[in-house]
Amino acid sequence: MQHQWIEKLDNYLSIIGENPILHAIVMVVLFWLAAWIIDKIILAWVKRFTDNTKAKFDDRLVELLHTPVFYSILIVGLIIATGILDLPGPISKTLFPIYYTILFMLWTVFLIRFTRIGLRQIADNDRYFGVLHPQTLPLFENLALLIILGVSIYYILSSWNIDMTAWLASAGIIGIAVGFAAKDTLANLFSGVFIMADAPYKIRDYVVLETGERGEVTNIGLRSTRLLTRDNIEVTIPNSVMGNTKVINESGGPSTNYRIRAQVSVAYGSDVDQVREVLTEVAEQEPEMNVFPEPVVRFRTFGPSGLDFELMGWIEEPAFRGRILDQINTAIYKKFNELGIEIPYSKHDVYIKSFPQDISNHKGSDDNEPEAGIEK
Repeated sequence: MQHQWIEKLDNYLSIIGENPILHAIVMVVLFWLAAWIIDKIILAWVKRFTDNTKAKFDDRLVELLHTPVFYSILIVGLIIATGILDLPGPISKTLFPIYYTILFMLWTVFLIRFTRIGLRQIADNDRYFGVLHPQTLPLFENLALLIILGVSIYYILSSWNIDMTAWLASAGIIGIAVGFAAKDTLANLFSGVFIMADAPYKIRDYVVLETGERGEVTNIGLRSTRLLTRDNIEVTIPNSVMGNTKVINESGGPSTNYRIRAQVSVAYGSDVDQVREVLTEVAEQEPEMNVFPEPVVRFRTFGPSGLDFELMGWIEEPAFRGRILDQINTAIYKKFNELGIEIPYSKHDVYIKSFPQDISNHKGSDDNEPEAGIEK
């Protein structure tokens, strides 16, 4: 096929003579001229068109295309010129792989730069693409780099007629070995990507784990997630654990408010309406309790030793739960004491049916008389 179109070119170039060197020079000049026109005129016109758009991605793409397009067209001219010259076999078998290697290297560099710009553009618009985040961007950039380099190296070696079967088999065995050796690391890595994509929690959220840890999320990495507890202790948890455990996000949901519950019991016989008014008043006087939604009081159940009530209100941050509950419980206790509302506590009554018989007359009960076998 290659010889057919070279013969057609020779027929067209025969009008300037039969010298193959002259034909090769003409082809190189023509392709250089075509490369110059495309680079300086066509791409320049496209650049002026993209400058009128708000997006910056197309501007960078046109800038990246200058070098590979120009030199690719020029190298195609050299390939055709080399075919016209009909050089000896060893020379042509060396020149053509060199041309292909240069072509692959040009477009490999272009693809690496283009992929990097494209991934960063997607990461900046993470509201539209849920997988890419600034934290996962290095991972995807490195994966894209490895894929592009791997494909490019494969085709470059193939252009030199190097059999890649043994290399691919070796790479497969090495990949399996690495997968088994680093399975925990890979599990954490992929779990980190899925956590960032699914976003069950984000930085500054308060979460409670199934194991009981509770704290603020300070960092979500590719390998682990870090929590800062209320004791100011940082806990590092592997992402493989976070991806396979129950996580309660106290900062999640459509509302940013967080509900707290204060439970209290009053003695049987207490005025239910008065208790309800007192609890409502305590909630309204608490400055850190949200006015909306307004706090509510519920009479929950008849307990074993008292009437169980629950005061529910909303606060801004889950981190303030302990302190605000302390303030509310203190205010409830003081108010109940002022009004004489009894808070029941556990009481036990002991009934004695009969007293044991008087054993003072039994033998050996006299302290002055030693028992047998015991020295005084």
